[in-house]
Amino acid sequence: MSENNKPGLGFNSSIIHSEYVAPDGFAAFPVGIHHASTVLFDNVAAMRERSWQDKSGYTYGLHGTPTSFTLETRLAEIERGEHCLLTPSGLAAITLVNMAFLQSGDHVLIPDNVYGPSRDQADWLSRSFGVKVSYYDPLIGAGIAALIEENTRLIWVEAPGSVSMEVPDVPAICAAAHERGVLVALDNTWSAGIAFAAFKYGVDIIMQALTKYQSGGSDVLMGAAITRDKALNARLQMAHMRLGFGVGMDDVYLVLRNLPTMQMRFNAHDQSARKVASWLANRPEISKVLHPALPDCPGHEIWQRDFTGAAGLFSVVFDAMYGEEQTDRFVDSLKLFKLGYSWGGAHSLCVPYRMQYMRTNWSGARILVRFNIGLEDTQDLIADIEQALVTLTQSEVP
Repeated sequence: MSENNKPGLGFNSSIIHSEYVAPDGFAAFPVGIHHASTVLFDNVAAMRERSWQDKSGYTYGLHGTPTSFTLETRLAEIERGEHCLLTPSGLAAITLVNMAFLQSGDHVLIPDNVYGPSRDQADWLSRSFGVKVSYYDPLIGAGIAALIEENTRLIWVEAPGSVSMEVPDVPAICAAAHERGVLVALDNTWSAGIAFAAFKYGVDIIMQALTKYQSGGSDVLMGAAITRDKALNARLQMAHMRLGFGVGMDDVYLVLRNLPTMQMRFNAHDQSARKVASWLANRPEISKVLHPALPDCPGHEIWQRDFTGAAGLFSVVFDAMYGEEQTDRFVDSLKLFKLGYSWGGAHSLCVPYRMQYMRTNWSGARILVRFNIGLEDTQDLIADIEQALVTLTQSEVP
């Protein structure tokens, strides 16, 4: 037996059951990373008394550690909410809300400009689980009252739509919904909780894709659902437990690390995007710029009334003389802008979308090209777009 072993314990047991505990009093800016599946209790009574729904203590790693509790609290503070639950992705947060508040026979209203995977999930709920789904014009405002049925339980809103960028009248939708006792859930990812105070305007549940501005590094997948109401949060907690949603604490730490710079980065994306969008608005190749801060964007006046910022995401419509072959060539000719989904990171992105496959009723341009303006020098981004625009009139890429 090694002289370092505890009396009566073998070498391996002595290593596993070390009694050392680091001293208290350590202070630093970063939040500690607490990994755990198993959480320890002092005794059986403590184990039986503690509830996984009560965040004053810990029960099992799936339900949180000090690291995830800290991020949840900070996200709730940013949104001016009270309760927050983390999910493995933004789509998982949408799933959480749907599973918490919808069941067979219920009716849900979804904007026609909804995030593509959210639409696919809604169609799946309708096809396989007996949930009635109706898609509505995102600019319907108070007119949504006419679409609410006796079994309507939930109305989803995106502000703005993530590709076609319409800005909805959230207060009007919420007022109509609450008059009939219907909940409103908002995808507030575009504003990151910075540019739109959703609870102030009547929203009941906010979901965020933390993959975007909260992460800021294009390297984390995570989502969140945030509420002010204790009863709503309890239903979300039960769905969260039943779905088995968990997040890795290393990823939680990465989001926590980047939160202090989020508003600074958001403002930089916003300022650069407005410059690029304004430049594009004066180009003859572009017929419309769908940026909420510019007049051509549907719902621009709502954005002026309710929002304080505009983020880095917008879309453009090319002149009708250019078809898909030309716009695809434009995208392929970009150098600083990379081709890929998501947004909110330091790198600029560009994606073409075939709108006829994404909307129930679409009479606009067949192709929209969406830009995510990153943190590169604005003039370099404009120069990159300018050189790519030249290829629109070429028969092939040089």
